[in-house]
Amino acid sequence: MLRQPAFGHRLRKLRTAKGLSQTALAGEGMSTGYLSRLESGARQPTDRAVTYLAGRLGLEPSDFEEPATGSLAHALTLAASTGSPDAIDSLRQALAAEGHESAVLRWQALWLLAQASRLQGDHVTERAQLAELVGLGEEVGVGELRVRGLTRYARCLRSLGEIPPALDAAFEAHQLARREHLGVEDRATVLLALVSVQAEAGRTGEARLHADELTALVEGRTDALWAEAMWTAAAVRVRQGDHHGALSCLEAALDRFSSHEDLVLWLRLRQAAARLHLQMRPADPARAQQRITEAEAALVFVGTPSLRQYQAALKAELAFADGRYEDARTLLGEAVGDQPRMTHRDQVRLSILRHQLQILDGDPAGVQGLRDLAQQAQDDANIDLAAEIWRMLAEALTQTTHA
Repeated sequence: MLRQPAFGHRLRKLRTAKGLSQTALAGEGMSTGYLSRLESGARQPTDRAVTYLAGRLGLEPSDFEEPATGSLAHALTLAASTGSPDAIDSLRQALAAEGHESAVLRWQALWLLAQASRLQGDHVTERAQLAELVGLGEEVGVGELRVRGLTRYARCLRSLGEIPPALDAAFEAHQLARREHLGVEDRATVLLALVSVQAEAGRTGEARLHADELTALVEGRTDALWAEAMWTAAAVRVRQGDHHGALSCLEAALDRFSSHEDLVLWLRLRQAAARLHLQMRPADPARAQQRITEAEAALVFVGTPSLRQYQAALKAELAFADGRYEDARTLLGEAVGDQPRMTHRDQVRLSILRHQLQILDGDPAGVQGLRDLAQQAQDDANIDLAAEIWRMLAEALTQTTHA
């Protein structure tokens, strides 16, 4: 027998899943007020009402019985334990239908969905999921959940190049983590986000202070959190022009962090090292090639569209550094693909490379393209990126003048 409030919950879920309003579902055979009372659990359903509603929804009366395998809790368990695309898709559908579930359960579902979006490089979808997650964190009122949501939101906004709101989210998370006296894991993760965003915004002094705080916090460890801290410390040093100091930080992580701990992070550390060797003056293409080759082997096992595009972009930059300009053009096309899955900064780097190649071909559109990119970065408050583009423009113009 169907009983309340389970029947009302199930009825509302099935109605919203089909995109129907209460008025549309009630039709001419039932009053909207009666349907509303059924959904709220205030009225016990009669057999006649169940049969009528099933017909309106194109279902059988037995479909109103909540399946054990159809709940959000069940979908969440499967997604957390397997992480398969099918499980993630089922979780997405269950979340859309389960409006009555607890805020904590919905928070957990959104966390996993946002994580899956990030791994695929779909930062726009991730941003929408995290915005909802941050709101749920406020509703739940648990300090750890609020901090974790804000931290991940800040990192996502940074990936999209939205620096001012990323700074706001990271700063709020940092203040909250201190006020709530959270543990090392949460405080360190917040600092990872805060340092990265401050560096992008050109606040290198503040970023260096927080980076030093971060490395002190994880000193003595060799896990993923420590490796990310060393990577972040390296990024700050790059922005301060200390490439050798950055290389020292990265090489420590490369030497001591095991691929068994996290193969994706192991791969990304090597990609980061390859880019650093290309950024150094003079560049070191041979060492960059070594790290690219190491990363290539890991892509067989953990390659995602975003990681593969980033790898192709690195190869294009390496070809450019080697003077293999035709190879650079071909690899650039592979890196862009039909649907870019990289961060905003990495997509800008591809645009920079395209304009550099135009300048070498004597096309004035290349110079204007770099100027437009630099100006846009300044308008977006991405001061560090703007400075990098102006520097590359000056180098490109110098190279063509000497040629």
